Amino acid sequence: MLLPHQPLQDAAVVPSQRGHARDDAGPWHSEAVCRRDEAGLFFAPSKEPTAARLAREEAAKRVCARCPVMVECREHALLQPEPYGVWGGLTAAERRVVLTRRRRRESELQRAAAPMTAAG
Repeated sequence: MLLPHQPLQDAAVVPSQRGHARDDAGPWHSEAVCRRDEAGLFFAPSKEPTAARLAREEAAKRVCARCPVMVECREHALLQPEPYGVWGGLTAAERRVVLTRRRRRESELQRAAAPMTAAG
């Protein structure tokens, strides 16, 4: 999710995960559905009650679900990593889980490859 007031040149551009080039169309975030929505839907106000936060996050995820660049947005948020808000259909807590799983998987792959490297 790109904040409406954030300059385009400040956003990291992530290559498309779908196999088609976006070079002609511009950066991925120019196609983001959230650019037309309230930023408040994607970011929590201070001291937001839990029920209100959950409802707001679900509404934001519904916007993300119809976005043509959801995958690119999610990868951007995971690579940055973005500590707040709903990005690519994931909350900050959900992104932390994804990052933890990725790190664990990468570690396991490195450990599995280590004996082959030593034997080679």
